[in-house]
Amino acid sequence: MSTFQAPKGTYDLIPPASAVYLAVREAISAPLKNSGYGYVETPGFENVELFARGVGESTDIVSKEMYAFETKGGDKLALRPEGTASVLRAALEANLHKAGNLPVKLWYSGSYYRYERPQKGRYRHFSQVGAEAIGTEDPALDAELIILADQAYRSLGLRDFRILLNSLGDKECRPVYREALQGFLRGLDLDEDTRRRIEINPLRVLDDKRADVQKQLVGAPMLRDYLCDACKAYHEEVRELLAAAGVAYEDDEKLVRGLDYYTRTTFEFVHDGLGAQSAVGGGGRYDGLSEMIGGPALPSVGWALGVDRTVLALEAEGIQLDLPNATSVFAVPLGEEARRRLFAVVTELRRAGIPADFSYGAKGLKGAMKNANRSGARYTIVAGERDLAEGVAQLKDMESGEQSAVALDDLVTELTQRLG
Repeated sequence: MSTFQAPKGTYDLIPPASAVYLAVREAISAPLKNSGYGYVETPGFENVELFARGVGESTDIVSKEMYAFETKGGDKLALRPEGTASVLRAALEANLHKAGNLPVKLWYSGSYYRYERPQKGRYRHFSQVGAEAIGTEDPALDAELIILADQAYRSLGLRDFRILLNSLGDKECRPVYREALQGFLRGLDLDEDTRRRIEINPLRVLDDKRADVQKQLVGAPMLRDYLCDACKAYHEEVRELLAAAGVAYEDDEKLVRGLDYYTRTTFEFVHDGLGAQSAVGGGGRYDGLSEMIGGPALPSVGWALGVDRTVLALEAEGIQLDLPNATSVFAVPLGEEARRRLFAVVTELRRAGIPADFSYGAKGLKGAMKNANRSGARYTIVAGERDLAEGVAQLKDMESGEQSAVALDDLVTELTQRLG
């Protein structure tokens, strides 16, 4: 065994399990590609200030979980703990918002890093697919993103997930609510850390999962009672659009999400088969984030769905994805001349778009056929000296066990027909 292992709280993705992760990424991104979202990729690390300002210094993500470091040149950087701030930074830097076609719709896929206590479904390195619609305030955009995430999950066969929905108000009505909430929270018996949070971002206290805190929160003022008319009307339209699209959701007035930048619409996808870490993804509207990181006012909305969590949700529902075979044809040469001839056939099959593999190394027939079996190939081509003398190879159907001689020159055409 190697003396090195993956760092604590991380994992390696290796075949065959990695094929499921690829399929999940593909399924989540497919509806986005279909709806005008272009792909964006940002660096794995950013200026630490981007997250301190954007995500919020009082959040656990920035204060406890961020991997921050100083480079040899003295730059203060951080591994990205989430995707939105980076994507918005990239869009602003490239002036995408000035191209005149708002909203700027972008999707991304990548690894994110948080120094968390590792447990099932919660890692220090995790993978997400996300989407952002930048520069337009429109309830139809909020609804579109929720509908596309719902569509992605249903395309994977998932059924036991729920969509929780709330409105966090805007800069008009939230300060009034914040004050009322602070007044209520200051009267509770809370630890020092939580008391500090009351002064910086009291809404985060509502998100506290500890039972003793939740018990004290009974009777806390509700944000929905403080929403201004504009926010109420906006939220109502999001709800109506979701209902009209046949997307079921649950109103959850305690839903806050762990980032400071959310305004108005906020939502979470939860799966009850995952135990404590039930959230598989979520997002919301973040109308003030662009200004927080030094850009112009650009009202925006987005989400990120966890690939790891989605895979766990599939396992919880016992869903086996129908993955294409990595190999359809496996070639077994017996002898030097056969190696040369069959390698050429394999190359031609691959060029024709047929997944094909080859028995490498000097294996005998028995060992090579074992490899052919393990590869999951539907057909095996075997050729020895006698076959070559007759200009044929033996084509074996691995499902039925039937075998027939096919002319070497006709192999690619024959297999293309058989494999459709």
